[in-house]
Amino acid sequence: MTDFVPAARTATRALRELFPETPLQRNDYLSLRYGAEIWLKREDLTPVRSFKLRGAFNAMRKIRERDPSVTRFVCASAGNHAQGMAFSCRHFGVRGTIFMPITTPQQKIAKTKAFGGEWVEVVLTGDYFDRTLAAAKAWCAAEGAYFLAPFDDADVMEGQATVGVEILDQLGHAPDMVVLSVGGGGLSSGVSRYLRDVSPTTEFRFVEPLGGASLKAALQAGHPVQLDEVDSFVDGAAVARLGEKPFADLAWVDPAHVILAPEDRICVTMIDMLNVEGVVLEPAGAMPINALDDIAEEIRGKTVVCVVSGGNFDFERLPEVKERAQRFQGRKKYFILRLPQRPGALRDFLSILGPDDDVARFEYLKKSARNFGSILIGLETTDPANFTRLFAEMEAQGFAYRDITQDATLAEYLI
Repeated sequence: MTDFVPAARTATRALRELFPETPLQRNDYLSLRYGAEIWLKREDLTPVRSFKLRGAFNAMRKIRERDPSVTRFVCASAGNHAQGMAFSCRHFGVRGTIFMPITTPQQKIAKTKAFGGEWVEVVLTGDYFDRTLAAAKAWCAAEGAYFLAPFDDADVMEGQATVGVEILDQLGHAPDMVVLSVGGGGLSSGVSRYLRDVSPTTEFRFVEPLGGASLKAALQAGHPVQLDEVDSFVDGAAVARLGEKPFADLAWVDPAHVILAPEDRICVTMIDMLNVEGVVLEPAGAMPINALDDIAEEIRGKTVVCVVSGGNFDFERLPEVKERAQRFQGRKKYFILRLPQRPGALRDFLSILGPDDDVARFEYLKKSARNFGSILIGLETTDPANFTRLFAEMEAQGFAYRDITQDATLAEYLI
């Protein structure tokens, strides 16, 4: 047993000053669906609705134990880390300056201020996070404050390991598998490091967003690398570069055990958990559940723990999430139809729609100097097979069309 194990247990006991252990709940719906014992570790039920409070609290606790003169902390964050640090600053009675991008939604700014109260100042700077981060580090150096990193910090990783401590204590035995979401690597490295020491038979699967696969890239290169592009939809895990310290603890991972979850598929899980279970998850929090489809055959009859990392979801995004889920399931499509400019042409087209086909978008511009006009159409249906029938009928009747559902460039401007 390494020194990391007792340190993680000490951190867990210290955390009880802030909140009780988060629930570990057997989920009947998922267990029946996959023929396994599926348990959800509900980190969406911490006081700040994410696991980030654990790492921020532990780092602040240990820093102040080593040097009580440190009374000023700084971080750069647009979400969960900011809220975890704000909560911790108020708990310890120390000053915190939190740099956030100017584009941060007001809801997240307001929550950060509410958690920190008089102890926290929020500074909005930079349109993009890299500029916000640079401003935070420059201010930190000038003021002599302590920069609290969101994941690339040994004390933060130790704090996230408390999730693993609680899982074993609550379950009472070693799970067969733990499924973890990966962003910068703090949670996945901390939990897997602890459980590998005390529960060596437990397997792991790591889940990244398809548009932010920093762990997969690091494992393939043998070191953390900077991704050229990152899809920011999974904002809690869309990280362009895995942390150096987390990678040191994750270098053993088999790349085949890193699951890449498409962003639109994650939306299906978010809608499913909301409608069926009444559980509100942010995209990163839904990833471990979403990955169960990829490992369905491996987990039959086994005990599997999915760490639900967070539930900070802005409901203004719900229409987008529903839209992306429908598109992934093949139940919603957008296409451009070339319609002859003659009386009755539109009626002819509408007559071939089925009883389950619903027009969700319709834009038509008649141009008198042309023989054909273009229509942007969005259709929803109950069964993807309905589109096969519809398109076959359109072709049979001579209607020319172009499916633009997966055309990212056109969708950005037209949809």
